[in-house]
Amino acid sequence: MSATATTRRPRGGPLEFARDTLLLAGRSLRAIPRVPERLLDVTIQPIVFILLFLYVFGSAIHVPGITYKDYLFPGIIAQSLAFGVIGAGVATSSDMAEGVIDRFRSMPISRLSIITGEVVGQACEQVLGLAIAVGFGLALGWNPHLTIAHGLELAGLMLLGLIAFTWCGVLFGMLVRSPDAAQGVGFIIIMPLSFIAGVFVPIAGMDPIPRAIADWDPISAVVATVRTLTTPGYHSSGSWQLDHPEIAMLIWCLLLIAICVPLALRRFNRTLAT
Repeated sequence: MSATATTRRPRGGPLEFARDTLLLAGRSLRAIPRVPERLLDVTIQPIVFILLFLYVFGSAIHVPGITYKDYLFPGIIAQSLAFGVIGAGVATSSDMAEGVIDRFRSMPISRLSIITGEVVGQACEQVLGLAIAVGFGLALGWNPHLTIAHGLELAGLMLLGLIAFTWCGVLFGMLVRSPDAAQGVGFIIIMPLSFIAGVFVPIAGMDPIPRAIADWDPISAVVATVRTLTTPGYHSSGSWQLDHPEIAMLIWCLLLIAICVPLALRRFNRTLAT
């Protein structure tokens, strides 16, 4: 066997796979200083929404039994999680369009680690965005009341949500033709779903058609979960998923993972085979 063939042979074993995944995730994160605008959707965008709705529209929005500040910030956190679909989609589409995947194919790394590295890197970016949203909220006076049990439950569900929405975004990025398409189509889909999910105004006050959509919007379950766990005495109501938001969020996340992971892996393998 030639030296070239030996050096290009993918390494096996779980430790090598984990090492390759972390190395590729690090590559994705190291690209941020060179292209900082890729973080606009998880950093500046939530801050813009907070300032607009808290200080411009907030005075005109009344939520019974809760201050608008306590109502808004859980919704912003949930919306930031959902917008991770766009960020992951754009990043994945960029790698596919720029030929990065083709370069990785010739390297002595596990092929599966290429896509898992992408997922881990994008999830880390979403964690940064969530941290900024939470920190900005605390700085503006938001005071979430979390018991230890509720804190652990929220952390677990948010981690599961990160995994689910990131895999969904990676699959989406493989299906579109360009990063611009991922950005445009992503906003067309995610923006209306997030606005209708009760992030900024209560679902109960919507007209029948948008309320029917919001009742079963997966982002609505995320919003209601964060709001229920961080706000004592708050209880969402409407559809079954709004009456049981934690269970609904768990079901939605597991469903997204069950659908998106195998489809993303299948699409990725087809790309490598061409």
